[in-house]
Amino acid sequence: MPFTHYRQPDAMDCGPTCLRMIAKHYGRNIGLQYLRDKAHISREGVSLMGISDAAEAIGMRSLGVRITYEQLANEAPLPCVVHWKQNHFVVVYKIKKGKVYVADPAFNNMKYDVDEFKRNWIGTVKGGEEKGICLILEPTPKFYERGEEQQKKTGFGFLFKYLQPHKRLLGQLALGFFVGSLLQLIFPFLTQSIVDIGINNQDLDIICLILAAQLVLFISRMSVDFIRSWILLHISTRLNISIISDFLIKLMKLPIGFFDTKMIGDLMQRIGDHRRVERFLTSQMLNVLFSGFNLVIFGVVLAIYNMTIFWIFILGSVLYIGWIYLFMKKRRELDFKRFDKMSANQSKLIQLITGMQEIKLNNYERQKRWEWERIQAGLFRVNVKGLALNQYQQAGSVFFNETKNIVITVLAATAVVNGQMSLGMMLAVQYIIGQLNSPLEQMISFMQLAQDAKISLERLGEIHEKDDEEEDDVVRISELAGDERLGIEGVTFQYEGPHSAKVLKNINLDIPAGKTTAIVGTSGSGKTTLVKLLLGFYEPVKGEIKVGEQNIKNYSQHWYRSQCGAVMQDGFIFSDTIANNIVLGDEVVDKKKLLYAVTMANIKEFIESLPLTYNTVIGQEGHGLSQGQKQRLLIARAIYKDPQFLFFDEATNALDANNERIIMHNLNEFFDGKTVVVVAHRLSTVKHADQIVVLENGALVEQGTHKDLTAQKGAYYNLVKNQLELGS
Repeated sequence: MPFTHYRQPDAMDCGPTCLRMIAKHYGRNIGLQYLRDKAHISREGVSLMGISDAAEAIGMRSLGVRITYEQLANEAPLPCVVHWKQNHFVVVYKIKKGKVYVADPAFNNMKYDVDEFKRNWIGTVKGGEEKGICLILEPTPKFYERGEEQQKKTGFGFLFKYLQPHKRLLGQLALGFFVGSLLQLIFPFLTQSIVDIGINNQDLDIICLILAAQLVLFISRMSVDFIRSWILLHISTRLNISIISDFLIKLMKLPIGFFDTKMIGDLMQRIGDHRRVERFLTSQMLNVLFSGFNLVIFGVVLAIYNMTIFWIFILGSVLYIGWIYLFMKKRRELDFKRFDKMSANQSKLIQLITGMQEIKLNNYERQKRWEWERIQAGLFRVNVKGLALNQYQQAGSVFFNETKNIVITVLAATAVVNGQMSLGMMLAVQYIIGQLNSPLEQMISFMQLAQDAKISLERLGEIHEKDDEEEDDVVRISELAGDERLGIEGVTFQYEGPHSAKVLKNINLDIPAGKTTAIVGTSGSGKTTLVKLLLGFYEPVKGEIKVGEQNIKNYSQHWYRSQCGAVMQDGFIFSDTIANNIVLGDEVVDKKKLLYAVTMANIKEFIESLPLTYNTVIGQEGHGLSQGQKQRLLIARAIYKDPQFLFFDEATNALDANNERIIMHNLNEFFDGKTVVVVAHRLSTVKHADQIVVLENGALVEQGTHKDLTAQKGAYYNLVKNQLELGS
């Protein structure tokens, strides 16, 4: 029985996908998303320890070892997970007769000789022994006792619901296909009539009449095809909008933390996958139904004309399809390799273009060009293999198809000579064969497109199966009980699961309502992470975040964020007008609030100096802004929102001293009565805060006012002792 292979949706999914294959080998279907969660996957992927955790969570025994090839071949129970090329995980499921059988989640089931396998697996050479990393996995009784983890599949059934609202158009389309087929069906009989009746009887009137009928039928068929194309365009456009719209709706319901572990390219690829799915669902699927209908109709007519020719056609078509099918697995492998190379090529090109200033500044042009050329060489090798495969496939298919056509022609001609068939019937048969060959090619193309659509659905399913940030059936609080304090109680946080470093360690902190709390510390001490927890980006690993007396997760996240204004280090400026960048979410701009916001952010003079003032387009496609101007714009955005909670993460670090002094003076007025959290390094930004919190290596080490902390001459004092304002 062949080893079941699953394809990884993303480059970071190799570990969970390997575990999914091994679980299937032992008779269990485990959903990929469940394994991803248990493996503590991150933007960089997953560790061997993470795979071990996921394996033990589903009831398997795991042991991570560094062993020789001989130990792997003779002692290790298979299948097992091995570390591949030092940056990937694959499954070794069989070793036999000097061949190593590998299930690679990035490609397919592969076969390597020992030397090639060692080149990819061996990671260390110690004491003359070559060793590689291996995770041995065996099921325990718990593995079989667990309740079945339902695998959430996004299969073709998921797609058909999009067709339901278009039943009427689909009915019209089916009618068009039926009428078109009937019109085509009449043509061979008319062709036969021209030869057998018109030409044999030398009757020009009959010939003209039949030709006129053919012209009418031709115009009718063109009209039907024209109408059918318009209907298909309407259906496909509506489907495409519906599918992508649903994807974006789902994407916007996901937790903010999801986007910290997802590459933009991955999400863009999925939007591209929607287009493939939409094409499969509309034109390709409907065309193949039309082709199948034509095959049946014209096949019956061919059988009526001559049963021998009919069976020759069936035999030739089976050989044709079989030959194409033989190459599909290899084509799939090459497609994965090409996708991988194209992805690397695209990524490298983006880096070359966006990083050109830095490349030239460091005289790094040649090395970067060589990197790109090496990727091109790899892509060329894959394309050569693809071309060779296509040539073999094409040569065989042409051989079978043309041989079939020649044999049919010979049989038809022989039948005419022997008086078993008229010349008109022979021409009609040739027309029918032509009408049968075209649907056959469409059905073969459909097989490949269905395979592509299935891969796309697997990738899309990863998004659609994720839990929403807020489930519709969960009742959440959407108002405060008059207490706007923020409480942090015993909070510990790690980004990448229990085996990663602790970013925050048992933080206990009370942020009083209507007061300003400043958080300071060296880079990497956990300041930004703490702000993200307060904003609800993530849930703590231990402890809880409270808003008033309620846990933050008890509040509607949408409502809670409406009460929050934030200026983050990586705040985003949209390619839109200045006014629209400040006023997010309001259909009608409150001009009074807008002027107040830009005045408080000290950017009013700059905006009004521009020719189009507040209608000036900025961002990637518009007017360039300095870092300081961007920060002032982001501050204006937060002020316009006028929230109850304000979070400033290094919001003024790009400003000059004069601008910072003016803005901080304005903000102190704006902060009145609001609960404010400020992360900053500069003393001028934090010294007037009601309380200052010092973080060091993720732990809270000091807390108090500027005056108290400087008097202690501890961590805070050391942070600011070299700043001129220390004695002020």
